[in-house]
Amino acid sequence: MARLAAALLALWTTATLAQNAPQLALQRVELTAGMHRIDAQVAQTPQERQIGLMHRQEMPTQEGMLFIFDQPGVQCFWMKNTLLPLTAAFVADDGTIVNLADMKPQTTDSHCSTKPVRYVLEMNQGWFGKKGIKAGFKLGGAPFSKR
Repeated sequence: MARLAAALLALWTTATLAQNAPQLALQRVELTAGMHRIDAQVAQTPQERQIGLMHRQEMPTQEGMLFIFDQPGVQCFWMKNTLLPLTAAFVADDGTIVNLADMKPQTTDSHCSTKPVRYVLEMNQGWFGKKGIKAGFKLGGAPFSKR
């Protein structure tokens, strides 16, 4: 019985630490926004999407995270345990940005797509604006050419 309790405690501790640590080893995909290259981590499973960019202290300018959902839907994001100010681009299957939402760190405010989408790209806040990228702009990359 003591061994079982010790094993369960070790498993719980490992899971708790994983939830409090940033995801840095996810699969990556190269995306483009006009002449700009984006190195995006891919959050595809429910757990990867749930953790997202939580607990990240910093993120290089050209990096982001692409959230991929199985079906298009109204996707909503919040920033609990997320330390970086981010902008979410809600993206249609063909790579067209439907809408953008600036999100404040460590808040539970909901930011949603204005139409059903399958993709959400999070970048450092200000990245899209500095590049002149707005709703209607089309992103490139393998995920958007498959559909």
